[in-house]
Amino acid sequence: MTDPQNPQQPSATPPGSYETPGYPPAPPAAPAYNAGGYPAPTGPVPGKTLGIVAFILSFFIQLVALILGIVALVQSKKAGAGNGWAIAAIIISVVGLIIGAIVLFAFIIPTFSAAATCAADPNAIVTVWGVEIPCSQAVTP
Repeated sequence: MTDPQNPQQPSATPPGSYETPGYPPAPPAAPAYNAGGYPAPTGPVPGKTLGIVAFILSFFIQLVALILGIVALVQSKKAGAGNGWAIAAIIISVVGLIIGAIVLFAFIIPTFSAAATCAADPNAIVTVWGVEIPCSQAVTP
Protein backbone atom coordinates (compact mmCIF):
# COMPACT_ATOMS: atom_id res chain seq x y z
CA MET A 1 0.00 0.00 0.00
CA THR A 2 1.40 3.38 -0.95
CA ASP A 3 0.78 6.73 0.62
CA PRO A 4 -0.95 9.10 -1.79
CA GLN A 5 0.84 12.07 -0.18
CA ASN A 6 4.33 10.58 -0.68
CA PRO A 7 4.55 8.52 -3.75
CA GLN A 8 7.64 6.33 -4.03
CA GLN A 9 10.39 7.74 -6.17
CA PRO A 10 12.17 5.40 -8.48
CA SER A 11 15.66 4.43 -7.27
CA ALA A 12 18.61 6.04 -9.03
CA THR A 13 20.64 2.83 -8.74
CA PRO A 14 20.02 0.00 -11.10
CA PRO A 15 18.31 -3.06 -9.63
CA GLY A 16 20.72 -5.55 -8.09
CA SER A 17 23.45 -3.05 -7.26
CA TYR A 18 24.42 -2.07 -3.71
CA GLU A 19 24.20 1.50 -2.46
CA THR A 20 26.47 2.49 0.46
CA PRO A 21 24.54 4.00 3.33
CA GLY A 22 25.22 7.64 4.11
CA TYR A 23 26.89 8.15 7.48
CA PRO A 24 26.43 11.35 9.44
CA PRO A 25 29.50 13.61 9.69
CA ALA A 26 31.90 12.98 12.57
CA PRO A 27 31.38 15.14 15.67
CA PRO A 28 33.96 17.87 16.29
CA ALA A 29 37.02 16.88 18.31
CA ALA A 30 36.77 17.52 22.03
CA PRO A 31 39.11 20.20 23.40
CA ALA A 32 42.16 18.94 25.25
CA TYR A 33 41.63 18.69 29.00
CA ASN A 34 43.81 21.10 30.92
CA ALA A 35 43.50 21.19 34.70
CA GLY A 36 44.38 24.37 36.52
CA GLY A 37 43.79 26.77 33.66
CA TYR A 38 47.47 26.93 32.69
CA PRO A 39 48.43 26.52 29.06
CA ALA A 40 49.92 23.19 28.12
CA PRO A 41 53.71 23.34 28.32
CA THR A 42 55.27 23.51 24.90
CA GLY A 43 58.91 23.70 25.92
CA PRO A 44 61.14 24.27 28.91
CA VAL A 45 59.63 26.26 31.75
CA PRO A 46 61.26 29.69 32.00
CA GLY A 47 63.01 30.15 35.32
CA LYS A 48 63.20 26.45 36.20
CA THR A 49 66.98 26.21 35.84
CA LEU A 50 67.41 29.45 37.76
CA GLY A 51 65.11 28.03 40.45
CA ILE A 52 67.30 24.93 40.79
CA VAL A 53 70.43 27.09 41.06
CA ALA A 54 68.71 29.23 43.70
CA PHE A 55 67.71 26.08 45.61
CA ILE A 56 71.30 24.83 45.72
CA LEU A 57 72.66 28.24 46.74
CA SER A 58 70.02 28.58 49.47
CA PHE A 59 72.07 26.27 51.68
CA PHE A 60 75.24 28.37 51.34
CA ILE A 61 74.57 31.96 50.21
CA GLN A 62 71.07 32.81 51.39
CA LEU A 63 70.82 36.41 50.19
CA VAL A 64 71.89 35.59 46.62
CA ALA A 65 69.63 32.53 46.60
CA LEU A 66 66.67 34.61 47.79
CA ILE A 67 67.13 37.11 44.96
CA LEU A 68 67.58 34.38 42.33
CA GLY A 69 64.58 32.48 43.66
CA ILE A 70 62.35 35.53 43.40
CA VAL A 71 63.56 36.23 39.85
CA ALA A 72 62.97 32.59 38.84
CA LEU A 73 59.48 32.60 40.35
CA VAL A 74 58.54 35.82 38.53
CA GLN A 75 59.80 34.40 35.22
CA SER A 76 57.78 31.22 35.69
CA LYS A 77 54.61 33.07 36.69
CA LYS A 78 54.85 35.31 33.61
CA ALA A 79 54.96 32.17 31.47
CA GLY A 80 51.98 30.73 33.36
CA ALA A 81 53.86 27.87 34.98
CA GLY A 82 54.68 26.93 38.54
CA ASN A 83 58.20 26.61 39.91
CA GLY A 84 58.55 24.52 43.05
CA TRP A 85 62.34 24.85 43.06
CA ALA A 86 62.12 28.63 43.29
CA ILE A 87 59.51 28.50 46.06
CA ALA A 88 61.66 26.05 48.05
CA ALA A 89 64.73 28.25 47.54
CA ILE A 90 62.86 31.32 48.78
CA ILE A 91 61.60 29.53 51.90
CA ILE A 92 64.97 27.99 52.76
CA SER A 93 66.78 31.29 52.15
CA VAL A 94 64.42 33.26 54.39
CA VAL A 95 64.71 30.69 57.19
CA GLY A 96 68.51 30.69 56.81
CA LEU A 97 68.65 34.49 56.94
CA ILE A 98 66.52 34.55 60.10
CA ILE A 99 68.68 31.94 61.81
CA GLY A 100 71.81 33.81 60.72
CA ALA A 101 70.50 37.07 62.18
CA ILE A 102 69.72 35.35 65.49
CA VAL A 103 73.22 33.87 65.66
CA LEU A 104 74.77 37.21 64.75
CA PHE A 105 72.99 39.18 67.45
CA ALA A 106 73.14 36.48 70.15
CA PHE A 107 76.71 35.23 69.81
CA ILE A 108 78.97 37.05 67.39
CA ILE A 109 78.33 40.70 68.29
CA PRO A 110 78.67 40.14 72.09
CA THR A 111 81.91 38.21 71.54
CA PHE A 112 83.43 40.97 69.39
CA SER A 113 82.22 43.58 71.84
CA ALA A 114 84.00 41.81 74.69
CA ALA A 115 87.14 41.44 72.57
CA ALA A 116 87.09 45.15 71.72
CA THR A 117 86.74 46.04 75.40
CA CYS A 118 89.65 43.78 76.36
CA ALA A 119 91.79 45.20 73.56
CA ALA A 120 91.22 48.70 74.90
CA ASP A 121 91.68 47.79 78.59
CA PRO A 122 93.44 44.47 79.37
CA ASN A 123 92.53 44.74 83.09
CA ALA A 124 88.76 45.15 82.52
CA ILE A 125 86.09 42.64 83.44
CA VAL A 126 83.73 41.74 80.59
CA THR A 127 80.45 39.83 80.36
CA VAL A 128 80.51 37.03 77.80
CA TRP A 129 77.21 35.13 77.40
CA GLY A 130 76.04 36.20 80.82
CA VAL A 131 79.27 35.34 82.66
CA GLU A 132 81.60 38.04 83.97
CA ILE A 133 85.25 37.21 83.42
CA PRO A 134 88.45 39.23 83.55
CA CYS A 135 90.09 40.02 80.23
CA SER A 136 93.17 38.05 81.25
CA GLN A 137 91.04 34.87 81.05
CA ALA A 138 88.97 35.88 78.04
CA VAL A 139 91.89 36.78 75.81
CA THR A 140 94.86 34.46 75.92
CA PRO A 141 98.05 35.37 74.11
